[in-house]
Amino acid sequence: MDLLKEGIDNKCVLATTLTKKLSIDNHTQTYTIYKIRLDQLYYNDQNDRIATWISQYKAENGIDRLDMDNKEQYNRTIQSFITDSNPEALKKTQNNIELIGQQEPGVVLADGRIIDGNRRFACLRNLEQKTEQTHYFDAVILEHDIAHNVKEIKKMELWLQHGVDKAVDYNPIDRLVGIYNDIVENKLLTVREYYISINKTQSEADIQREVEKAKLMVEFLEFINAPKQFYLARTMNLSESLKDLYSMLNKVKDDDIREDLKNNVFAQLIMAPVGDTNRYIRKIGKIASNTRLLDDYLSEQSQLVEKVCDIVEHYPVTTERVINEQIRAQKELQDNFSHSTEKWVSKADGDTSRNRPAHLAEKAYEMLDTIDTNIFKKMSDIQKDDIRKKLDLIQQIIDSIRDELDV
Repeated sequence: MDLLKEGIDNKCVLATTLTKKLSIDNHTQTYTIYKIRLDQLYYNDQNDRIATWISQYKAENGIDRLDMDNKEQYNRTIQSFITDSNPEALKKTQNNIELIGQQEPGVVLADGRIIDGNRRFACLRNLEQKTEQTHYFDAVILEHDIAHNVKEIKKMELWLQHGVDKAVDYNPIDRLVGIYNDIVENKLLTVREYYISINKTQSEADIQREVEKAKLMVEFLEFINAPKQFYLARTMNLSESLKDLYSMLNKVKDDDIREDLKNNVFAQLIMAPVGDTNRYIRKIGKIASNTRLLDDYLSEQSQLVEKVCDIVEHYPVTTERVINEQIRAQKELQDNFSHSTEKWVSKADGDTSRNRPAHLAEKAYEMLDTIDTNIFKKMSDIQKDDIRKKLDLIQQIIDSIRDELDV
């Protein structure tokens, strides 16, 4: 059904006197806001907020796409994802709508697909079921279809969700999935276009870093034999670990060592040797920062990484159940990873302690070197005497350090 034709004719869609400005394809226009009966609408399955939930549903049901033949069943399925992804946010929005009504209009396509306002739509559906009264969704209706306008619709969706003074409460992994799909996989947008679409709320450099983290996420899923099963990255809470891994890899210049380090971290992410994986991966970062130790650490753990690869190969597809009940049941392997890492972290900490005096001496030199001696001419005698006293104290400390060095 075309909401702007049959919808209006059938009284399912009612025009209001309110309007909303939208910018589409660099053209800003004022659009009428309509009241649309809920049964005429359906969720957007390309909503980045629920990207990992959709990937999980597809994986668990062995399907490539969601069945849209039964629109109500489709809506119930998507609504469960929206609810589970952030139940507190949904509850807060629903309470607000119940109290004062829908304040922010959504944006829908003429066929009923919701581009902006999926959570508000979910709240109204809940309230309609609760009150057993017909509810309407306030929204702009665009004469676009997603098949021929996918790029412009995505840009508009990003602008609406990032650039209109609204907090974007994406799960960080869902955000990475959206960035990967839009910029890397489908090449729908360039980094520059994405940056402009989110109203420049992040720098291009920040978005490029997100792209690289998203690529690492995809590589990890391929490493564990779960290609594009993005929900695993969410359930494993990998956002901080991916950030730390990205930082580690940037400090390593040798390509072979970079690859070994990446595979080592991937292996330990799936094994989870200790409870707090994010904190554990940060410890590896200490070792990665020490070029003298890193190669030996990776060599010692190489056999452990190979064992992880062998275990993963036993399963046609790695699922959450396989990870929790099979792979992470290898307690001896987990302990070996942990003991080895703790040993090398201690060595890295020792190196840091030994190098600390040199770092502090260098810092002291840099601070003193920044003094502009020309300013002394403008100082009073009292100010100059104060500086001389402090220099005397500094000299005493230097003499004491030199004496200790000569022992």
